Amino acid sequence: MTIHSFLRRSSLLVAAIWLAHVVLISTGTAEDWSTFRGPTRMGVADTQLPTQWSDTNNIVWKAELPGPGSSSPVVFGNRIFVTSYNGYFPDESRGTLDKLQRQLIAVDANSGQVVWTKSIAAAHPEEERIRDHGYAGNSPAVDDKHVYAFFGKSGVYAFDHDGKQVWHADVGSQTNGWGSAASPVLYQDLVIINASVESESLVALDRNSGKEIWRTGDIRESWNTPIIAKSAEGRDELIVARHGDVLAFNPKDGSPLWTCKTDITWYMVPSGVAADGVVYFFGGRSGTASLAVRLGGQGDVTDSHRLWTSSHGTNVSSPIYHDGHLYWMHDQLGIAFCAKADSGELVYRERLERADQVYSSPVLAAGKLYYLTRSGTTFVIAARPEFELIATNQLEGKHGFDGSPAVIQDRLLIRSAKFMYCIGQ
Repeated sequence: MTIHSFLRRSSLLVAAIWLAHVVLISTGTAEDWSTFRGPTRMGVADTQLPTQWSDTNNIVWKAELPGPGSSSPVVFGNRIFVTSYNGYFPDESRGTLDKLQRQLIAVDANSGQVVWTKSIAAAHPEEERIRDHGYAGNSPAVDDKHVYAFFGKSGVYAFDHDGKQVWHADVGSQTNGWGSAASPVLYQDLVIINASVESESLVALDRNSGKEIWRTGDIRESWNTPIIAKSAEGRDELIVARHGDVLAFNPKDGSPLWTCKTDITWYMVPSGVAADGVVYFFGGRSGTASLAVRLGGQGDVTDSHRLWTSSHGTNVSSPIYHDGHLYWMHDQLGIAFCAKADSGELVYRERLERADQVYSSPVLAAGKLYYLTRSGTTFVIAARPEFELIATNQLEGKHGFDGSPAVIQDRLLIRSAKFMYCIGQ
């Protein structure tokens, strides 16, 4: 074979591999990171991700966003969707509240180019200052027809994949100084919204029309995104935590199934995780801070189904379940934890150097945990009961990294208040 023939064949091979990669991410799959915390709703990805990167290493692309936000990206095919806000920046004294807008942004996954941006004017009166989190804390959700964005009291919106608005629904008019952060949950033909801030309600909307299908009230001080898990008997349960209780509902009609006391004296922010018919919730900074509840009950199951409580937990980021253990990082102390899921017994607690506040929820991929801090440091830790720090990666810039990472094939997506980074080999 001549050198010319070899080079030509090599070039064709590289082109074929590149084309296969582009085709592979051009249509949606069941493994798309299409909702908050991905296809399992619990931060688990079935792929191999990079373990080392920096501002100059393993960055496939870096896209500037039109505004800040603490929401997380979601993925469908070759499109990435994320929310932000614009027009009013109270921390920097720019703009006026009457100019406040929320935005839904579509980004091309191959290039990082913004494909379209849709802006929604804020419904007033709005909070003059959202403490710490800004006005775009709710992550969107996406299916093969629509992208669903929840903008607090401004409502829930559905857009098609070209950015055309399909419907709008009002789920309440209240506001809170901590903002609104729960993300839409997709179940069968429903979009389920935790509107605790807006109306102390769970609201289920029809995916195609936005028509309200059911609503249940008394969801107090609940910032967590609900999860849907199966009991040991195979029953689907919609589970959300509020101040004082974990609640389960039938996701089809909103009828109540069971309640369980948490003994946690704080509002509830972290989303739950579930495995093998048990759900685990975290919250609070003092006293009881986590618990486990067996699914499948009826009525008050505090005495019959609550398996354990613990004083170890976190008040913002959600945990990971893996191989009979729970893993998480404390939101304030820079400490990584591992506990036995069957008892809550602590296996390790390790303080990490350069760790500051952690608001984002971790990702688990190929036996590795990815913890992102607010200052852009990501700790890669082995997902096993023996603590092992695999890598520490830093993205520079004083732009709050509050959103949770997302996954697109073998790449990691991280958003800050100013940029979105696509990290890969």
